[in-house]
Order: sequence, then C-alpha cells, then structure tokens
Amino acid sequence: MRNFMRTTLLACVLSLCPVASGSAGPVEDGTLAFVRGDYATALRLLRPLAEQGDAKAQFNLGVMYVRGAGVPRDHVVAHKWLNLAANRYPASEENWRIKTTKLRKVIATLMTPAQIAEAQRLAREWKPKKK
Repeated sequence: MRNFMRTTLLACVLSLCPVASGSAGPVEDGTLAFVRGDYATALRLLRPLAEQGDAKAQFNLGVMYVRGAGVPRDHVVAHKWLNLAANRYPASEENWRIKTTKLRKVIATLMTPAQIAEAQRLAREWKPKKK
C-alpha cells in the first residue's frame, strides 16, 4: 500500500511538471520529440546537452529515466540528473529549481538509502563534457 501511495504521488508530481518551456532551440526540440513519443530523437538531442551541463536538458533526461521513456526506468540515474539540474538552474529560474528539487525528493522516497547514496556519488563525480 505504501509503495502504491508513493507511485501515485510520483505520477501526480510528474503530471504537474512541464518537461520544458521557452523559445525554440535544441532543448525544446528534444522536449517536443519526447512529448511526441519520439524518444530516440529526444535522447539524441537531450543527452549531449545534459552532459555539457544544460539544466533543462538534465531535468528532461531525469524525467525520461523516471518514466522509462526511451531508456530503462532507473531512479538512481534519474536522481543524479535531477540533482545536477537543481544545482545548475540560474537564480532567474528559481521556480524550475524548486520543481526539480521536489521531484528529486519524491523519487528518493522510492529508493533505498544505498541507491540515494549512489545517485549522490554519481552527481558529485559528474563533470561537464566539452562541446
């Protein structure tokens, strides 16, 4: 029953989080591909941007891993990307940082302490790739 409640809460939070917003660009193109269900294109567009440190791409990639959309469902990897995104949003996008932090906390309720520690380790060791 407890797991059902957590899963339901996660689904509610995900439904309230838009995957991205703003003007057209690579992140938005990746987001549109995700929304259309073209997960291969979304992953192809978003992963390099996330690896370079783009917070919105990191958020979107985290959501893909939470949902298992075009990638295996993996809460550890999702937590890592959301952790990175929450720490990279500029002050002008405080609302995104707050949403990302809340989603990461919900995902953590579905994880063991060891999984959370692994996700945090991956985030600490992460280094942006050069363009």
